Amino acid sequence: MSTRFDGKVVLITGGAGAIAAATARAFTDRGATVVLAGRDPDALATAAAAVHTPGNAETDWLTADVTDSTQLAAAVAEVVRRHSGLHVAVNNAGIFAPFSPLADLDEKLWHTTLDVNLTGVFLSMKHEIAHMREHGGGTIVNISSNIGAHRRLRGTAAYTAAKAAVSALTRAAALDHIADGIRITAVSPGATDTPMSMAPGETPADRDARIAAATPAGRIGTPAEVAAAILWLASDDASYIVGHDLVIDGGTSA
Repeated sequence: MSTRFDGKVVLITGGAGAIAAATARAFTDRGATVVLAGRDPDALATAAAAVHTPGNAETDWLTADVTDSTQLAAAVAEVVRRHSGLHVAVNNAGIFAPFSPLADLDEKLWHTTLDVNLTGVFLSMKHEIAHMREHGGGTIVNISSNIGAHRRLRGTAAYTAAKAAVSALTRAAALDHIADGIRITAVSPGATDTPMSMAPGETPADRDARIAAATPAGRIGTPAEVAAAILWLASDDASYIVGHDLVIDGGTSA
């Protein structure tokens, strides 16, 4: 990747997760200042400390719940106050609902899954775009999933609906705001080496074997591979890529 991010400020929601950490590390390695956002201050502080390496740009953190519009507006304002701008946003916050046939799906779980995975992306973009539109534009990458618009699994109705909607929302928002100088895309990872990919009672070795057997590439994906795709989409190298949803799943949904 030829493009660096010197002088750029990057906000990553779901900041305590493995994909967020890999993405933050990749951005700071290329000169960006990164702010991790999430609900757990202890986890965020630990993640920021683990990401930062001497000689790289700053890794900061702040608390914000993506289901709360007021908190997200304050988070964007605080990023700008601390670091004098916001140039890239990676909307990564999400949860995976327990497997359940639709007829047995708890209604509260349905609403929680959509609140975090879909409304959280909408609210994050709403406030990120509001700043970027007034300050020369920017780039947003939403984290969707190969489960949704690209693939369906039994027992995942709430997650599938939310992530399919994130893919569609990304395309709609991209059309709305490219004229404002804001380029919006998405990535849709498949099974990735994160805690979310573990089945109950499963060991990492069991998980790896299960996924390898079901994946044409024969292995699980890594957070670094997802991070590399996010950086490319956020970079000037992808300046003509608008509204695209990049699937990263080893061929599972091919």
